[in-house]
Amino acid sequence: MFSQADFIQYAQWSGIATLVFAALTVLGFILKWGLRFRLVGTTGFMLVLTAGLFALSLAPLTRTVIPGAVRYKLVYDNGATQTVIAISPEITPTELEATLRQAASDLYSYGRMGKPGQNQLTIRARTILHPEPGISVPFYLGQVKRSLVNREDPQMAIEIYHDRFAQLPKPNA
Repeated sequence: MFSQADFIQYAQWSGIATLVFAALTVLGFILKWGLRFRLVGTTGFMLVLTAGLFALSLAPLTRTVIPGAVRYKLVYDNGATQTVIAISPEITPTELEATLRQAASDLYSYGRMGKPGQNQLTIRARTILHPEPGISVPFYLGQVKRSLVNREDPQMAIEIYHDRFAQLPKPNA
């Protein structure tokens, strides 16, 4: 993954290339080259590219990794206050807590809008059980509620449904 220092370096090189293309564009207009209008487009593109690389050098691109978290899949997201993640039925309660913390970190976004009177993101974790052949039942094992406005939410509420773990099928040894 690229760091902020890498993007600063890329922005510098892109800035130099932009200045070179701008000089070529001015020279093209002075000497009436046939490709002078293409050089205008290239210079404009390089300007946008340089601005984008510079913007990426300002914002951190780090992802928080929670130790003990297992892989999950996002299966539902209304873009506002509710999401559902799918997890393996072999998960343990401690792995589920770490996974819910990871999902809360991953799914936080400044663009989520709360409903009036509801400013929390609820992430529910579920697995699929097959009680009979041909029948699938979603089975919720826990949830986390976190703030929609505070990235580092100190009052994140994690609920693990410990009684449900006994109902999970035992892995074959």
